[in-house]
Amino acid sequence: MVPQQTPIRILLFSTLFPSAVRPIHGIFVETRLRELVKTGLVATKVVAPVPWFPWAGERFGEYGLFAATPRFEQRNGLYVYHPRYFLPPKVGMNVAPHTLAMAALPLIKKLIKDGFDFDLIDAHYYYPDGVAADIIAKKLGKPFLVTARGTDLNLIPQYTYPRKLILQTAAAASASIGVCQALMDSLRDLGADPAKLHTLRNGVDLQRFVPEPREAARQKLGLPVDAKLLLSVGHLVERKGHHIAIDALPLLPPDVRLLIAGGGPEKAALQKQADKLGVAQRVQFVGVVPQTDLKWWYSAVDALALCSSREGWANVLLEAMACGTPVIATNIWGTPEVVSTPDAGVLMPARSGQGLAQAWEQLFAQYPSRASTRAHAETFSWDETTQGQLRLFRQVISGS
Repeated sequence: MVPQQTPIRILLFSTLFPSAVRPIHGIFVETRLRELVKTGLVATKVVAPVPWFPWAGERFGEYGLFAATPRFEQRNGLYVYHPRYFLPPKVGMNVAPHTLAMAALPLIKKLIKDGFDFDLIDAHYYYPDGVAADIIAKKLGKPFLVTARGTDLNLIPQYTYPRKLILQTAAAASASIGVCQALMDSLRDLGADPAKLHTLRNGVDLQRFVPEPREAARQKLGLPVDAKLLLSVGHLVERKGHHIAIDALPLLPPDVRLLIAGGGPEKAALQKQADKLGVAQRVQFVGVVPQTDLKWWYSAVDALALCSSREGWANVLLEAMACGTPVIATNIWGTPEVVSTPDAGVLMPARSGQGLAQAWEQLFAQYPSRASTRAHAETFSWDETTQGQLRLFRQVISGS
């Protein structure tokens, strides 16, 4: 009889985690954790702080959602705690790691006292979350790891004080994980020890994201059967580049329609832009789409456009490919590691409407079969990442 392994007890710490009121915020962190828990080799609790704000309600926008977030909830079998931390205006970036740690430490001490004496802290997002995890780990005498996910290393280190704290955290951490090689190269170039840097790519849920018949998907969603459809998915903010896709429409064939899935502060500006360019009738804003419904949108369209200015590892690319739909994407950070063959799609020659139009022409000159695009996505299952985490966690625990 083979003896059962004692589960590794991890405390996942991150402000990037979904909640009842923000169900897709940081969904990629939850997905990775759920895949890990599926093995039966990990026990976990989640501490996902949110900024303190006194009033809930739609009129307060995202801050109203912070106030409406429950202090505790169960999500997909996971125990998730949402302590509040102070995030003052103007100086918030510099003080956030410290207020995060101060807010979370009493709760974490209580979890230990109540019986969850975890083996390590698994932090996600280098700044401020990883720096706060460093402070907490020192107070508790626990090892910790940090996963970098994009903006935390491709933007924030431009600021002197955060960069200093990021490097201090990288030195103190047992290991750093990047969701793409480009992020770990960036951390190395900042001065981190290469021996502590590991790349564990995000996978894709190949059971949730499956190809559905294109015509059936269009009928289900009320979309035209005979049009060419381009989909852009993401928060409606500048860096996601929805405006680039709108800029491209006058340069694309007149039967091409653009679907924009997501919510955010730039919606009115995007609508105004479409009106100004005379393409408003070709743009449809479909709102925030639940993860469970995304497969229908991916399956319905001819291509996904991701025009971001910054991405560590864009999950929407793999999700679309898993549904048999090729992508057009900006050539940034980890994206070339995903869009690596013609079956996956095309990288834009420039982040512009003209660049997207050129990439569209290139894609449709040699359009891949849905089966070959799905096959490319299947090389990105979660299994390798999950096993890599387990190996790394065991090394950290044995080393501590």
